[in-house]
Amino acid sequence: MNKIEIMAPAGSFESLRAAIDGGADSVYFGIGRLNMRSRSSQNFTLEDLHEIAAICSEAGVKSYVTLNTIVFDNELDEMKAIADACLSAGVSAVIASDSAVLGYLRAINQPLHISTQCNITNIDSVRFYSQFADVMVLARELSLKQVKAITRRIAEEGIKGPSGELVRIELFAHGALCMAVSGKCYLSLDNLNSSANRGACLQVCRRPYKVTDADGEIELAIDNEYIMSPKDLCTLPFLNRLIDAGVSVLKIEGRGRSAEYVKTVARVYKEAAESIVSGTFTDDRIGLWMKRLEQVYNRGFWGGYYLGQKLGEWSPGYGSQATRRKLYVGKVTNYFGNLGVAEIKVETNAILPGDTLIFNGPTTGSFELEVKEVRLAFDPVPEAQKGDTCSVAVNSIVRRSDKVYKWMDADS
Repeated sequence: MNKIEIMAPAGSFESLRAAIDGGADSVYFGIGRLNMRSRSSQNFTLEDLHEIAAICSEAGVKSYVTLNTIVFDNELDEMKAIADACLSAGVSAVIASDSAVLGYLRAINQPLHISTQCNITNIDSVRFYSQFADVMVLARELSLKQVKAITRRIAEEGIKGPSGELVRIELFAHGALCMAVSGKCYLSLDNLNSSANRGACLQVCRRPYKVTDADGEIELAIDNEYIMSPKDLCTLPFLNRLIDAGVSVLKIEGRGRSAEYVKTVARVYKEAAESIVSGTFTDDRIGLWMKRLEQVYNRGFWGGYYLGQKLGEWSPGYGSQATRRKLYVGKVTNYFGNLGVAEIKVETNAILPGDTLIFNGPTTGSFELEVKEVRLAFDPVPEAQKGDTCSVAVNSIVRRSDKVYKWMDADS
């Protein structure tokens, strides 16, 4: 069995740290405008690139830059500057789809991966793209039977990428899905002049809609389903079948998601992949992992098209269906490492013993803690209220200015 690579999103330094802490084997992120999440995630700058690559290298994690939009003539110089910077920084690979980008990356000997925007659905396409890349994302609309046929042919024919190794196949394993084929949607462009294919989707599909007859006399609200907004992909219940189909890289979607989302999902899929290898992938464990996935952002879950389903499953409502939610509390004002104590300025909601707190920060990543005791000055108190500066014991390093949240049941 191939080693399974868990690939996590990083839309910020917080999420980057969270992905590493969650056990991800690789992270992917955007630089500037020429990536498919240029509007919806924070993204990084060229000045950040060496720092990110160094953080990943030190952690033994691969770093992938998304340079995967279509590129126009007036952007070729910008594209080449990003590609050159990736090579200089020692980025593990660049994820790309535009042929101009593929050609330039190959010319400068920068390793690259083929993006889902290339919509690879057959072995001939794999053969063609093998001159450019060692790793390819297959179209999300393929069934596992089709995926397995492709990976089998790669092995039988010995199809190798530029490194001389057999081509590896990557699949989306978890996260948001678009109603369009492999994300090629023009709804946002048509309605709001903001192109999804340029990383600027305004998610017109995620809204509720009404149906009106041609004469305008009858109007019906479409109940219970957001008919163009699919539920989120979740392959955890049948992850063993993805791996059996010859998939080497499991990609988690979510560069616009929070640090705790990235850490939770990466950790769950890492544990599940390891359990498949060790023979401990059981229904009981799947149930526990699903409960953890349900706690963080999701629009409801379905298995996508991998098991042969032809029609999407639609989200029952707007936004997240997560079973837990964050409530902002305040910021860390000091950390006493010798005591294992964090000092917190309470700006909004009170902190009580028994609360679960999340600390998020660009160096901390995402750290979760159950509060045992709250102190004002040196004295234990039943709660710390808005305006108080309190202290709590922590079992991990946190930093000044880390944001602190309560982590609560969604219905509380």
